[in-house]
Amino acid sequence: MSKQSLNPSVGNSERRAWLRMAGASLGAAGLGVVGLPARAQSWPSRPIKWVVPYMAGTGPDNAARIVSEALGQQLGQPVVIENRPGAGGNIGARQVARAAADGYTLLYSGSPMAAAMRMYKNPGFEVFKDFRHVMGMSRSDILLVVHPGSGLRSLADLIAASKSRDIDYASGGVGTPSHLGVELLLSALQIQATHVPYKGASDLVNAVLGQQVVFAAPIFSVAYPHVQAGRLIPLAVAGEQRNEKLPQVPTLEEAGVKNVHLSSWGGLSVPRDTPQAVTTRLRNAMDAVLSQPKVRQMLEMDGGKVQILDSAAYTLAFEHELKFTETMMKRIGLQAV
Repeated sequence: MSKQSLNPSVGNSERRAWLRMAGASLGAAGLGVVGLPARAQSWPSRPIKWVVPYMAGTGPDNAARIVSEALGQQLGQPVVIENRPGAGGNIGARQVARAAADGYTLLYSGSPMAAAMRMYKNPGFEVFKDFRHVMGMSRSDILLVVHPGSGLRSLADLIAASKSRDIDYASGGVGTPSHLGVELLLSALQIQATHVPYKGASDLVNAVLGQQVVFAAPIFSVAYPHVQAGRLIPLAVAGEQRNEKLPQVPTLEEAGVKNVHLSSWGGLSVPRDTPQAVTTRLRNAMDAVLSQPKVRQMLEMDGGKVQILDSAAYTLAFEHELKFTETMMKRIGLQAV
């Protein structure tokens, strides 16, 4: 979850610095595999497993499935998606951290992994020691949504409801953007709501659709199809700008909430000791895939954004996310579980 802190010590310039590095990451795309060691040129010789630590139908899962087919064509071997949801993404991340570092097990990584290092006493992995972060590939806004039957049509309505009765919200699990983001929002608004964790973005959206909770803040791309169909009402976009897919929906800033900008980002990581030559070829293949107009169009169809970061910039994103999580936990009094 990339966001602006309410604490001035975690400022806008620091939080945006790694985003501006994205353009530099495209330069490696033309390198190909010429001159790489024989080990890299012989890889892959069998199918590759790409672990998505979230449920099928979530934003990361959809993105990985769009990319995996084209990536398999680039590498000459199938790239098979394996969903390993649970514990806010920790179960799947733990599996890849312990996998053989041979290039045949990939991880769809992202902002929740950094948050997990502070949200959990024992997440089962170390985000810097156990992984080589190959590249960032996508970003999605967070969208605040309610059920049409709730009677709520604005952030002001939600605030009023919280002061007249007990309300609750769904998240995709402790430490996920849909959890941390809402807690940050509640703190900024000085209101309260009960947290109800689920296993992933699809489940949290279903909880709102089934009126099991009052509201949620899922990834934009997961909520958007339901908004289009009239099954969810969007109250605000938690980004710095309005999302072009829902230009009529105000940002939190426009709705009166200052300095709370939230997004979820993701990319590709591998076990730490994966050979550099293999990760270089993998990165080149990913650059080729993400430069394809059809792939980019599909990735952005539901309001997400292709955002390519090289290894250094993507690793820096994890560092900033971890520091921000520390600041946010102290501010709102969250304790590691």
